[in-house]
Amino acid sequence: MSPRVGLFATCLMNLFRPNVGFAAVKLLEDAGCSVEVPLAQTCCGQPGYNAGDFDAARALAKQVIAAFEGFDYVVGPSGSCMATIRHDYPKLFADDADWRPRAEALAARSFELLSFLADVRGVRTVAADYAGTVTYHDSCSGLRELGVKAQPRLLLGSVGGLKLAEMSDTEVCCGFGGSFCVSYPEISGRMADDKLACMAATGADTLLGGDLGCLLHLAGRLKRCGSPVKVFHTAEVLAGMADGAGIGDQQEVQK
Repeated sequence: MSPRVGLFATCLMNLFRPNVGFAAVKLLEDAGCSVEVPLAQTCCGQPGYNAGDFDAARALAKQVIAAFEGFDYVVGPSGSCMATIRHDYPKLFADDADWRPRAEALAARSFELLSFLADVRGVRTVAADYAGTVTYHDSCSGLRELGVKAQPRLLLGSVGGLKLAEMSDTEVCCGFGGSFCVSYPEISGRMADDKLACMAATGADTLLGGDLGCLLHLAGRLKRCGSPVKVFHTAEVLAGMADGAGIGDQQEVQK
């Protein structure tokens, strides 16, 4: 029987890059899962949690917990959102006898997309092609909180025509950091420029990553610098759905 998976549709995916969601559904279905997207889901509450507004974060977390109860797994194409659900929800309800077990149960069956495919479903190859040289940015939350590093590289290695050129300092923050880029724009911009310099040194024509926050941040900087490098979420390439406009490309904006 196919595992029943609830897709966590992140705010950035929903508002800026729905194609990532379609790619995630395709990859999950190809991995033998039955996928649903609960309409009652909301933001995971991470912005409020990180800002110290724990009451607002709890209110949003309760909606998410209730929306995804009954699924075998909850999977999202974002290390930051899924790290919030896995690690922060149990903390939010640590003193709540009613909600703590529900939060812990959700956390235990929640996964970032690429780690779910590789580590839970055992996916090793995908039926996709991409003619280009790509470099990969390791996002902080996915890497440090969820251990997402080998999985995307393993799966990208099976994409026909794709060449992976690793950049130096790939594990260093890109400068997005959610509200960090708003509070410290000069530092954030410098960190992005440092990341783009590492990227340029590889000669890659495409940048990939697993978190849309980082990718939107870097894509915006690339466009302002006049770079032709295309930016995609890794799921789009793995699903064979990276033949259109990249993140931040003009033709996407004009739709």
